Amino acid sequence: MRLVGMRATIRILGIDPGLRRTGWGVIDVEGNRLSFVGCGSVSSDDRGAMGERLVSIHDGLTRVIERFAPAEAAVEATFVNKDASATLKLGQARGVALLVPALAGLTVAEYAPNLVKKTIVGAGHAEKDQIRMMIGILLPKADPGTHDAADALAIAVCHAHHRTSAIARAALLKAAGA
Repeated sequence: MRLVGMRATIRILGIDPGLRRTGWGVIDVEGNRLSFVGCGSVSSDDRGAMGERLVSIHDGLTRVIERFAPAEAAVEATFVNKDASATLKLGQARGVALLVPALAGLTVAEYAPNLVKKTIVGAGHAEKDQIRMMIGILLPKADPGTHDAADALAIAVCHAHHRTSAIARAALLKAAGA
């Protein structure tokens, strides 16, 4: 957290986990004002071994945290689909996406995909193009090159809107020893 003038600016890292591409987006929040800082994606070689792919995600997210120094992070929760193998692989990438900011000492919140969509678009079943369009309105300087980066910015914006309750939940869980 940085003080700008008399208001605190909170830098948030949003992460859209994926094994092929993990999207990341960084925003600054000052009161109700959102500012675009950066976005992109971390790729892994889909021909590489699982361990190598997870290391690529780990190293890429570590570089993002070192470069942008966020105060908080938010990760999209896994949705379960019909392909159990794909769900398991996504879960492994998501584990790395949770681990890296936690190792950096950041509070990490998790948000269901439908909540992210509802927060950004107003509907829980929005299409990726709708999310990209709304990100362009909410963060006019943002120009995400991929859907993964746009989704990561959406996750960061969702956290900006819901962070107070997410931080309170995390504190309660920590106090309860969970």
